[in-house]
This record gives sequence, C-alpha cells and structure tokens, in this order.
Amino acid sequence: MEPALVSPASALLAGIPARLIFILIPLVGIGVFAYIMRRRIAPLLTAAPDPRFQRLPERIKAVILIWLAQWRHPRYLLAGVLHIVVFFGFLILGARSTQLVVLGFVDGFTLPGFGGSLGAFYHVLKDYAGTAVFVAVIILAIRRAAFAPARYAVPERYGKDHTPEALFVLGLILTLLISEALFDASLMAAQAAKGQPADVAPPLTLVWVFRHLLAGASIGALQGVHLAAYTVHDLTFFFFLCFLPLGKHFHVIISLFNVFFMRLDKGTVKPVRHGVPDSGLDELKSFGVKQLEDFTWKHMLDFYSCADCGRCSDRCPANRVKRPLSPRFISIKARDALFARYPLRGAAAESKPLIGGIYSEDEIWSCTTCGACEEECPVAIEYIDKMVDLRRGMVDDGLVPQSLQKPLSAIEKRGNPWGKLEKKRADWTAGVGEGCQVKFFEKGDAAETLYFVDSITSYDDRMQKIAQATARVLCAAGVDFGILGKEEKDSGHEVRRFGEEMLFQSLKEHNTEAIQAAGVKGIVASDPHAYNALKKDYAGLPPVRHISEVAAEALRSGRLKLAPVENGAKTYVFHDPCYLGRHNGLYEAPREVIDRIPGLRRAEMTGDCRDRSFCCGGGGLMLFYEPAEEQRMGVVRVKMAQAAGADVIVTACPFCLVNIEDAIKVAGLEGRLEAIDLSELIDRHIQR
Repeated sequence: MEPALVSPASALLAGIPARLIFILIPLVGIGVFAYIMRRRIAPLLTAAPDPRFQRLPERIKAVILIWLAQWRHPRYLLAGVLHIVVFFGFLILGARSTQLVVLGFVDGFTLPGFGGSLGAFYHVLKDYAGTAVFVAVIILAIRRAAFAPARYAVPERYGKDHTPEALFVLGLILTLLISEALFDASLMAAQAAKGQPADVAPPLTLVWVFRHLLAGASIGALQGVHLAAYTVHDLTFFFFLCFLPLGKHFHVIISLFNVFFMRLDKGTVKPVRHGVPDSGLDELKSFGVKQLEDFTWKHMLDFYSCADCGRCSDRCPANRVKRPLSPRFISIKARDALFARYPLRGAAAESKPLIGGIYSEDEIWSCTTCGACEEECPVAIEYIDKMVDLRRGMVDDGLVPQSLQKPLSAIEKRGNPWGKLEKKRADWTAGVGEGCQVKFFEKGDAAETLYFVDSITSYDDRMQKIAQATARVLCAAGVDFGILGKEEKDSGHEVRRFGEEMLFQSLKEHNTEAIQAAGVKGIVASDPHAYNALKKDYAGLPPVRHISEVAAEALRSGRLKLAPVENGAKTYVFHDPCYLGRHNGLYEAPREVIDRIPGLRRAEMTGDCRDRSFCCGGGGLMLFYEPAEEQRMGVVRVKMAQAAGADVIVTACPFCLVNIEDAIKVAGLEGRLEAIDLSELIDRHIQR
C-alpha cells in the first residue's frame, strides 16, 4: 500500500534529498554538543582529587531514590509534582525522540523491541505522557512568569534573573511536544483522507486534538505540516541538547552523575586534601580553597548541577534571618566563574581569589553547617565541605574574624574556648549529688564507659546541669562510667568546621590518647557536637553513643523507669539538634524517651522537625560569632514551637539550650514557654 504521506527520509527539500539534511542535523548537533561538553569537563580533569567510586551499591540506591524516584521533590508540593511529571514524561518520550531522529534517514525505523503490541502500548503511553508534560509546562510557565515564589528571586548583587532562560527552555519543550504531535496527527489525518487504515490517537491527548484540527485538510497541506513538524522537531531537539550545558539547565544532563557521586556519610568533613594523611599536613604549602582550581572535581560538578530552584536557600536558617549567605548563590556564582574561566571560545578569564572576588568573608562565616541545604537539594549538591574548605583558606591567609580569634586562641592554650583552667573542667561533678559516683580516669579509676563531656557542658554554669543530669541518668541506667576530667580537651568539632585544621588535629591527637589510655569499651556524649566529632572525625575509638540512645535502650530493657509527668496539661515539643538529627539520623531515640514518660503530651513542629528541623544558630563557635542579621535564628525557632502549641521545648544539645533559652527572653515569651535538655527531663522523672 502506498504511504499516505511521503516520509522525511524520502522527501525532497528544495530539490535536495531530505535524507542528507536529516543526517547532517544530528551530525552537526552531536559534534557541537561534544565540543561544549569537552570544554565543560576540562576544569574537572585538573581539579583537586576526590575519591567517589567506592560503595557502588549505596550509590546506585541513592540514584534510584533521589534521581529516579525524585523523592525530595514533593517537599515543595506543586513545583515538585510538576517537575516529576516533566521528568518521567521526558524519560518516556526519550525513546520516541531517538526514533524520530533516525526516521529522518531510515524509512520506517522502529527501535528494537518496540514492534507489535509493545509498540502499540508505548505509543499510547508516550501520547499521554506528552500531553501531561504539555499541561505541566504550561502551568510552570505561567507560574514562573506571573506567580514565581520568592525563592526564585535574584538580588541585584548576585547577577541576572534566570526567569528568561527558564521560560525559553519551557518554550523549547513545548515546541518539541507540539511538533511531535503534529507529525503524528498529520499522518493520521492523511490516512483517514485516503481511506487507509489509520493509527488511532488516544482520546484527550495532544495528538488527538491536532488530529481533529487537521481533519479535512488537503493532502498537500498535510504533507507540508508533516515535513515541517519533523524538521522543527529535529532542529529543536539538537539545539536544546547543545543549549543545556550553557546555563542552569545543565542539571538535566549531569544531575544523574552528581547524585551518583554524592557524599554518602553525613556529618563528616573532607580531609584538607585527599591522599594526604593527617601526618603529612605539615608538608602542604597551602590549606583550603582559595581559587576555583582548588575545589575538587565533585564540587565543580555540584556547581554545574545547580538547578537554581532556591530550595537550599529557602531552608537555610542563615538566609532566613537575612545573614549575608544564600547557599544557592554559592553554587551559581562559582558556576558563572567557571564559565568565565573556561569559556567555550576566546580568552579565559584570569584566575582570582574567591574571597573578595565572588565571595565575601561574612558570607562564608555565616554558615552554621547545619546541613539543611544539603538535605533539601534534589540533585545532592554539597555545601558544608565547600564552606569548611573556604574557611581553611581564610584561616591560612589570616582572615579570621576578630570575635573568633580569642576563643580559638583559648582552645589552643587551655583546651576550651573560654580559656578557663583545665583543673576546673570537672568541677561540675560536685553537684551530681549522693548515690551517683562519677569516676575519674585521671585518678586511676576504671570503668567500662567514658562520658565525654566537652567544653560548654563542663564550664558553663547553666550547661553544667546537663552534665549533672546526664551523670544521674547513667547511674540510674546502671552504666559503669567515668570522665577524663582535666585530661579532656575540647572535641574540636567546631574548630575543624571553622577551618582551624591543625588545631583540630592537635585536639584529636590529645583526646584520642587519653581515651585509649582509659581502656573503655564505649563512649557516651550528651553534646551532639562531641558525639559527631568522636564518631565521624576521630578514628580508632570504641563505639560512640548519644545519651538518648543509652536512655532509650535502658527504658526498653527495664533498667530505667520513669515516673508520670507532673503537669499533664503542658505540651512538649522536641527540637532536633542538627548534629543529632540531620547529620546522624537520630530522630526516634529522643522521642521514644520523651513518649515513655507517662502522661506527657508531645506535639511536633510539623514541617520544621526531624530532617527539616530549623537550626538554633548557636552551634559551637557560633556563640562567639554574630554576623549581621535581622532576627536571631533562635527567635525564629521558638516562634515555631509556640505556633505548634508548645509550653516546653525539649532539646538534646547544650548549644541549642543556650540559644533557645536566650531566644525565649528576646521574644518576650518568658512565663509562657520554657526549655529543657533531654537529660534534665529524664532526670526529673526517674523513679528512684
């Protein structure tokens, strides 16, 4: 039977066999794309090393969950659902686009395995997928042009607005969808006009609409539509492919790889330089990141992967209170700098220092390393390691804020940021009370477990109550424990994250020797920062647990019993500390302990709890560094608790308690809201 229309591969365009043109388009398109990708990949090949090829099963799982299943997207419901529709629509339509490219020079081409019933099913599926994507893109375009969320805004100091680029790309997608639908619909209309068996357009699809619109058109007109639609689709497809690596839509190509190579262990900090052991740090000529070329290849891949969705900045507590930091622009500014430094053609821009160039000092010091940005990013961009590396570079160049110089110097001299005497580190034990013996390893006592107290809980008058309560909880749970006393120094958790790597190494070495000399089988910490440092930053130590884990296990075994709450009318909420929750995944143990107190009523700060908990802003050395901000993070947090109907905020971190108690005063909520540490809450309800 004679075809209803001349196919693209058999047609003539201006007297030239169309087949030649339709071979030339993909050859040129692929060639240009390869050239662009070669230029984009060039800086990654000379960047700092970063081993990311280990633990393949975990990486594949991350790709399935984060990239394929898109499980982070629905957190922003409308944008997330629309993105998922477009994403899966493109996956489905990819096979059809490939087939169309080849149809330009091979008549009747069908992808292997797509014949018969499978092919018929696929054509129905791709028509509905294309229609769903069409509707989603229309909504996205209207939303972006007229109802764009505030997180899309680009302050003038950060550069140009990306809305025109976004709308342009949405226009390209619509062009692909419409041209593909017109290509099929024109053939169906021609088949019907000639009385031939016609393919059926699935009802209410884009093809179905165009099929009805083209009914009654002449064969000549249909032939023109058929070839024009094919040509437009072919040109648009390869133009789109080459356009993607030029801006924020580069993530369409490389987000898969960025997720595959993501950091698998939360709470860790990258070494100063991969391949250089701690013992070899003295031999390095420079520390940290000072120029673009100092970033690792994975961090450069992060910059390319940024979709400019603004989720990171929207969840960033520093950005929320108007500190001079927006994680989104940490990536975007670096990507723009990479594009300028490694242009597609022409002279490369001069390599300049990052600090004072694209980043300000306050911008980098404003980060609390809470991890909210990384938890939210749908393409697994990492920020904390970059911040730490940039701080290492600033420390190396002597660019340390005045307010941080004193506590860092005090830690170096006395092992704590206040510069208090080492012999006073265990003074808090005097308030533990009778019936609970705190052993001292420095005095030759022996115990199975070490309670690592850390600096703030050892020296701050208010926080010493946490240490005392923790000791009583351990005693009630039957834990044989002791402390290092004056032999303990600051864990160095924040010292490392503020860029003072050599000081951290000194603290780590000292504490490791003291812990190993104690001969303990396990370690308990009540401070999540100490917990994270000992667990993630140190090596060669016995297992480390947080007091919430110890208490939960003791309650389950019956070794620890809790009395009913005194005032059942009060509502309690739990504030997830960043380094207990997001960085270590300890969400259930604290809640289990709280819920085991008979009669206690607990609520959640819905939308701002667990892995979306809002940082209090006081972690570690942030107590000493106060950048310009419109409102304290702690004040924002206590207002969230108040909105959840809380009377009592329970936390499990001394830094959180300091900030939250202070924020309650600043917010004028004294008498209406109170804060308590988890250890204190347990201690208050122990059945003795």
